[in-house]
Amino acid sequence: MQAPSAHHVAITLEPPIARLVLAHGKQNVIDFQMMEELAVGLDTLEGNAEISAILISGAGEHFSVGVDIPSHTPEKVETMLTKFHGVIRRLAHTNKVTVALVRGYCLGGGAELAMLCDIVLTTQSAHWGFPEIKLGCYPPVACAGLAAAVGQKRAAELVLTGRIFDGREAAQIGLATRVIEIGKSSGREFPEAADEVERSLKALSPAALSCAKRALYGWDAAHLEKGLARAEEIYLKQLIKTEDAKEGIRAWVEKRDPVWSGK
Repeated sequence: MQAPSAHHVAITLEPPIARLVLAHGKQNVIDFQMMEELAVGLDTLEGNAEISAILISGAGEHFSVGVDIPSHTPEKVETMLTKFHGVIRRLAHTNKVTVALVRGYCLGGGAELAMLCDIVLTTQSAHWGFPEIKLGCYPPVACAGLAAAVGQKRAAELVLTGRIFDGREAAQIGLATRVIEIGKSSGREFPEAADEVERSLKALSPAALSCAKRALYGWDAAHLEKGLARAEEIYLKQLIKTEDAKEGIRAWVEKRDPVWSGK
């Protein structure tokens, strides 16, 4: 059964599983349209009693390189945070089991989407990271929730350096559930591992899964909400008003190294 078609997000329903595929260009950039389609899609799936699990992947070779850089400019950033964090909040509060299938680039907002999923399968060669600091910005969702997954010191290192790391490290530090190998000739992403997860979820009670999620994340969800609200406030009232934030975005657009002023 095929859900209504969308331009940047494709949803296929195979109850009790729903497949949500990010599909925007070669790197699945998250723009405003994708954010809106993700919000509508997640709302629709939340109200579908036949669906107990959502599998999220990227079309083609990559999961997602994250939110498009022009959306970080001062005139657009508040709208960007509202729309993107609306998607994040839906993921954080959904009663459906969420599974991320990560390959290729999984950066910035893309990594934040994957981070919020209950189960994360990643290829060893996947490129993970939260590189916003290199643009004179920071990743609000990672600042609010990454420590719960990988610990405070590791989260601080990843956010404050913006370094890129592979799928094996993502699994080692707790950002991913499992690292898997896939062959280039495979006709489908993560065939065996994804099938295994699907079979496990299909055999379980949707009601029990939903209740277990509420019990499992009750404490973390409350802290994420408070932390995200604080991260948004600092981003909008302080960060985006700095000269460095403006310079970082400007330098990216002009394809040059930024020149920081510390202001």
